[in-house]
Amino acid sequence: MKLHRRHFLALSVASAGGILLSRWAVGQNQTPHSVTLSPDVYKSTGGLLELSLEAGSQNFIIGDRQVSLLSYNGQVPAPRLEAKPGDTVRIHFTNKLSQPTNLHYHGLHVTPADNADNVFLSISPNEQLTYEFQIPQNHPAGTFWYHPHRHGTVAEQVFGGLAGLFIVRGDLDEIPEVKAAQEEFLVLQDFDPNASGQPNAPDPMTLMRGREGALITVNRQVNPTLSIASGGLLRLRLLNASPSRFYRLALENHPLYLIATDGGAIANPIELEELLLAPGERAEVLVRGDRPVRQYRLLNLPYDRGGMGGMTMPNMASMSGMNGMSGMMNPSQSQPPQTSLPLATLTYQGSTASLKLPEKLIEVESLPEPSKTRRIELSMAMGNKMSFLFNGKTFDPERVDADPKLGTVEDWELVNVDPDRMDHPFHLHVNPFQVISRNGQPEPDRAWKDTVLVKGGETVRIRIPFRDFAGKTVYHCHILDHEDLGMMGRLDIQS
Repeated sequence: MKLHRRHFLALSVASAGGILLSRWAVGQNQTPHSVTLSPDVYKSTGGLLELSLEAGSQNFIIGDRQVSLLSYNGQVPAPRLEAKPGDTVRIHFTNKLSQPTNLHYHGLHVTPADNADNVFLSISPNEQLTYEFQIPQNHPAGTFWYHPHRHGTVAEQVFGGLAGLFIVRGDLDEIPEVKAAQEEFLVLQDFDPNASGQPNAPDPMTLMRGREGALITVNRQVNPTLSIASGGLLRLRLLNASPSRFYRLALENHPLYLIATDGGAIANPIELEELLLAPGERAEVLVRGDRPVRQYRLLNLPYDRGGMGGMTMPNMASMSGMNGMSGMMNPSQSQPPQTSLPLATLTYQGSTASLKLPEKLIEVESLPEPSKTRRIELSMAMGNKMSFLFNGKTFDPERVDADPKLGTVEDWELVNVDPDRMDHPFHLHVNPFQVISRNGQPEPDRAWKDTVLVKGGETVRIRIPFRDFAGKTVYHCHILDHEDLGMMGRLDIQS
C-alpha cells in the first residue's frame, strides 16, 4: 500500500549512469554540461573493493567561471564507490592537501577501530594510509558517502569539495520495479568562490550560521539536464553534501515516491510533493514518466532553518565583509528575496512500456524497548568566543560523553535549547537509529536514519541498537562549522 503525505519530511522534520573505468583510473572531467556529470566508478570484484584515493586541489570550470576546489583523484564529486554486503574495502589513501585530513564513511555500519571508520586518525600532508574494513554480511543496501572528518577542518574541507558517494548494492536493488528504473546519482554541493576563484574566508556570521555559497551545483554543474522516457521510471539517489545548506526539493508537476532514507529502504513507497534534505542526509526517490512531454525543473524551495530571522535562501550569497561580531546582531540588514532556484532540468526522451511503482519494499525492523534513556541538549554559547555545545560542553576527545553497552538498545532525547532557535541536524556514527517521536508525538513512518533534523525548540527521541562493533566514535551536528566549533561528543561502545 502506498502512503500519501502532502509534505513528508520525516527524513528531517515531523511534517517533514556513469562510465565504468578501471578501479585504478584517474578522473576525466570532460562530460558535456547538457547531461549530469558522472565521476569514475569503482566496483568491488571477487569480494574486494580496492582503489587508490588522493586528496588534493584542482581548478575546475563551473558554469562560466574557474573555481579552485579540493578533490579526490582530481574529481568533484569524488569517485563513486560500490560494494556489496560481505565485501572487504581497501583504500590506499594519500594526503596531498596542505592540512591534515582523514576519511569518514558516513552511514556505513562498520567498525570505528584501527584503520576503518576511525575519525580520530590524522593523516599529515604527503602521508599515506591504507584503510581496510569489511562490510557486514547483513548490511542494508543504500546510499552512503565518504568525506573528511579531521576535527577543526571538516567544514573547510567538505565545503572545498571533498565528498563522494559510497553505494552498497543489495536487496533493494533487486526489487523488479526498482531494478527496471533508470538510475541517476545527484550530489548537491555549494561553493563560495571569490572573483579569482578562490574560496572566501568565513566571517563570524558565516561561522555562526554555517558556510553557504552562492554557487549551487548538482554533480559540479549548474542546472544540468536529466532525462526520463515516457512511461518509464527514474530512480534518483540524492545526497546533500553541503556543509550547512538545506535543500527543500520539489519537481515541477511530478510527485516524488520515496523508497529509501539514510539507512536504506523503507517498507512501502511514500508519495511526496516535496522533500527536505538537511546536511548529510540522503534519500532515494522514484519519478514516473507520466506527464506531457516538455521540460520540468527540479527546484530548491526557500527554507527557514531558524536563527537570525531565518536568513537561508536558495540563492543567498555568503555574507562577507562584517567586522567582528557587530553584524551578527543586526537582522534588519537588507537581504535578497526568497526565491526558488532550479537545480536541474528534467526532459522527456523516448518512450517505453509503462513501468509500475513497487507496492512493497523492505520491511523495517521494530526495535525493542530501550534499556537506558539519555538526554542531549543542543545549544550555542557566546562568551569569549562563539561555541556550540552538547549538554553545555564543547568537544573534548579525551572525555567520554556516552558509554553504551554493545548489544543494548538506548533512547536518546535530543533537545534543541539553542537560544537562537537554529536548526541542528544530529548525526551518529557507526550505528543507525530510528526516530521514535518528535515533541512527544509518535513518529508514524519508521525508517533507518543516521542524521536527523532537530529544529529550534524541538525534542526528538531516537532509538539506537548498538550492534556488532565496540570502540570509540562520535556524534555531532552536521552543520559542519558547528561541529568544528564544539558541537560533537565522544561515545565509547563497551564490549
